[in-house]
Amino acid sequence: MVMKKEEKTNVMRVLESKKVGYFAHSYEADPTLTGEDIAQILGEDPGKVFKTLVTQGRSGAYYVFVVPVTEELDLKKAAKASGEKAVSMIKQKELLPLTGYVHGGCSPVGMKKPFPVFLHETAETYDRIFVSAGKVGFQIELSPQDLIAVTGGRLADIASAE
Repeated sequence: MVMKKEEKTNVMRVLESKKVGYFAHSYEADPTLTGEDIAQILGEDPGKVFKTLVTQGRSGAYYVFVVPVTEELDLKKAAKASGEKAVSMIKQKELLPLTGYVHGGCSPVGMKKPFPVFLHETAETYDRIFVSAGKVGFQIELSPQDLIAVTGGRLADIASAE
């Protein structure tokens, strides 16, 4: 889907500035939608649709984890991947001031500050994956390799089935 200029999100502008190809998708924003619902709206395998979760390590450092919507972040695996003794989810009210994104529209691309990004290892099994475009109701589709390159991310075993 081609979007009008005024519909571009910061994520899309960041990708374009880095000359990264992507496809933008939009849908009716609804706070009751789950990740699986969004995958169905997009007509995609839910394993290809990823959610972005922000944590804080015991050291005080912040970490971004990107996992399939069908999975849960395994905090023990996340701590191991990040080299922390423990990590915990940040409070929802901390998300916007920390990242510049709201709950349901958080993207690993274009946060206010760069944080270490870990992408669930299943992402590399797909040619293209979906992540939030930085606004509720918008998703971007891109290659996992491009997402890793843009975010400085790493693949890791960080999830467990819901």
